[in-house]
Amino acid sequence: MVRGDAGRLPGRRELLAGVGATAGLLLLGCRGEPVDVREQAAIAAGGSRGYAGPAVELSFWTGFTGGDRPPMQRLIERFNREHDNIAVRMSVTRWGDFYQKLPAAVDSESGPDVAVMHADQLATGAVHRTILPLDEVTEALGLGAGDFSETLWAAGVFRGRRYGVPLDVHPLGLYYNRGVLAGAGLGDAALPRSRRDYLAVLEHLRQRGIQGSWVSPVLFTGGLMFQSLLWQEGGQLFSEDGARAMFNSEAGVEALGFMIELIRRGYSPRDVGQDADSIAFTNNRNAFIWNGIWMINSYRAVPGLRWGVLPVPVVGAQRAVWGNAHHLVLPRQPSTGAGQRRLRASVVFLAWLSEHSLEWARAGTVPARRAARESAAFRRMTEQAIFAEQLPAVRFPPAIAGVDSVRASTLDLAVNEAVLLRAAPREALDRAAREADALLADNLKKFARAL
Repeated sequence: MVRGDAGRLPGRRELLAGVGATAGLLLLGCRGEPVDVREQAAIAAGGSRGYAGPAVELSFWTGFTGGDRPPMQRLIERFNREHDNIAVRMSVTRWGDFYQKLPAAVDSESGPDVAVMHADQLATGAVHRTILPLDEVTEALGLGAGDFSETLWAAGVFRGRRYGVPLDVHPLGLYYNRGVLAGAGLGDAALPRSRRDYLAVLEHLRQRGIQGSWVSPVLFTGGLMFQSLLWQEGGQLFSEDGARAMFNSEAGVEALGFMIELIRRGYSPRDVGQDADSIAFTNNRNAFIWNGIWMINSYRAVPGLRWGVLPVPVVGAQRAVWGNAHHLVLPRQPSTGAGQRRLRASVVFLAWLSEHSLEWARAGTVPARRAARESAAFRRMTEQAIFAEQLPAVRFPPAIAGVDSVRASTLDLAVNEAVLLRAAPREALDRAAREADALLADNLKKFARAL
């Protein structure tokens, strides 16, 4: 039995209090005289023609603290070699701290010139005027949906304006342990693509004493598995206007019920601790794990581990899989001559990095640029190419300001309680939806006139 304490999330009151504190902190920077972000965006668009001004140093903020840091550092070093009058310096902070620090730094005029943000954070950054609208920038650069995909391009839009240029997409996939499967007499022909196939393989493994698909009670990876299953069942997380939770629909109950079924049938331990599913996978005790593309390089680094990856199985009525995307953004700058020069130089860097997303794919991502995905070089990246097959089925978190905090303090707790068998799926989801509706109502009041 795996210890359950590691899989416990903070209590509801802890997280609900944290949401309020975070929102208050972020709003402090909006009480002063607002900067005309559209005027700054128009200045930045001038960088589409290049930058010929005096030498500038750009600050680039990311949350790439793991195996994705060296590939990005190599790209920056190459950019710096190719540009005499622009030098880029990357600062790295863990994502949880990154989203706390960025708005405060921008409001104090000490923020970065370019940053990376997840698609589900763009709306919050936009309502706080932390980042600039990029419609004029992308128009000047000649970028559009045809350069990426309709889904990826749309993920950068909030309230009719563009705030991000997609750099990559990182969905879930189904990793499988070849050694565990071979030990149970199974080869590639048994790899599951559907609900029926998946359950059949897991039953075969169970009869040989193997718990083959460990279900995590925390966001990584159980929460993301739930969201994928919810969309497969035709459900939604929240209403499009951000007014109410929808994850407690019949689709949500069915999705969470499937996860509970894996536990009750003995295909998963009952109390899986944080990262225990992945540790068991690398120790040849777990056959399958729903995990993100970011694990490719981690699993490659495990000596003797024999593994592969598939698109997630179609458990529900349609193909769908959770995904997120890193977007390049331009934070608001001080209204000075130096700030305006850096805005133009920042667009040079943003455009260059977008054009070189194939090299970035080596960090364990699917490149956003269509040309990169369709290249022979990318097709040789076997695992990344398999993840890319799912792009038409990828569902992104909704573009709702503050929704990430709402989900974390409501839905994530409901999944945690149900997977730990402390509450029935419907009970847990209904309670979380009521709490989410209250938080969403507060968000609508706070952010209705923010732009």
